[in-house]
Amino acid sequence: MAFDLVKYMRDVRAEAAKTTWPSRKETVQTTALVLSLVVIAALFFLTVDEIIGALMRWLFGVGA
Repeated sequence: MAFDLVKYMRDVRAEAAKTTWPSRKETVQTTALVLSLVVIAALFFLTVDEIIGALMRWLFGVGA
């Protein structure tokens, strides 16, 4: 039961040939969507953090 490197490489090449890659347009669209969602999430968490910080400052009278 020896390892057959040639057969393995053929199998890898056959599986790689089955791979479908997204088009440039799809890649640009999904990248833009991910970046937009990251910005929205960052703004959301910034807002929540500021609100919680303001509540803590008001509640405990600490900070500026």
